[in-house]
Amino acid sequence: MATRKARDTEKAYPKADFVAKLRRLADAVENGERFAITIGGERICVPVRARFTVEHERSGDEEEIEFQIKWGRE
Repeated sequence: MATRKARDTEKAYPKADFVAKLRRLADAVENGERFAITIGGERICVPVRARFTVEHERSGDEEEIEFQIKWGRE
């Protein structure tokens, strides 16, 4: 397998698009299916074995919640 370059990207979505992506993700997780999404022009496939976490950060006047999906490449 080819080595992939490190990547750290973030993309903002209108609320309706964000909600639709969350619904697709929730449906895939609930049904035990792989989830696919395109972010910054790259197609990402999240395997069923992925781990899900929720993170909360606070710094100064800002707060952040991250719904994280992590998996190892095989």
